[in-house]
Amino acid sequence: MIEKFFIREATLFDLAAIHRLNTNELGYDYQIEKAKNQLVQLLEDQRHHLLAVAEDSHHQVLGYLHAEVYHEIYADPALNILALAVNRLAQGQGIGTALVVWLEEAGKSRNIWTIRLNSGANRHEAHAFYRRLGFEEIKTQKKFVRVNR
Repeated sequence: MIEKFFIREATLFDLAAIHRLNTNELGYDYQIEKAKNQLVQLLEDQRHHLLAVAEDSHHQVLGYLHAEVYHEIYADPALNILALAVNRLAQGQGIGTALVVWLEEAGKSRNIWTIRLNSGANRHEAHAFYRRLGFEEIKTQKKFVRVNR
């Protein structure tokens, strides 16, 4: 049981913990060297990317959130959650909720009132979590990728 945690902006020092969460909780197999390059770029672009971690009193990262400012021609700006992960041993203790609340506050300070996200079809526990937070499922999509070499 986690007794106390707090939310703060992510830094490059959080790379290893974020990489572990991406690997263990989200199932992404991505080289840490490449992840470092990506994180450096994201941290430098705070106008468009928001990154936060949840940390316990021993400075162990328990979870993280990455969102982008999402601009479209056909809708008001929104915050798009790209990743939200909490260590499975710390789930159910309010960490994911606190990270989303942090994002809501960051959005308000930017005059952005909508948060959106995509979630894999098989992530049923995550879907239930999002619904508990007031997110509504609005459509089903397919993801297409094309790699140019």
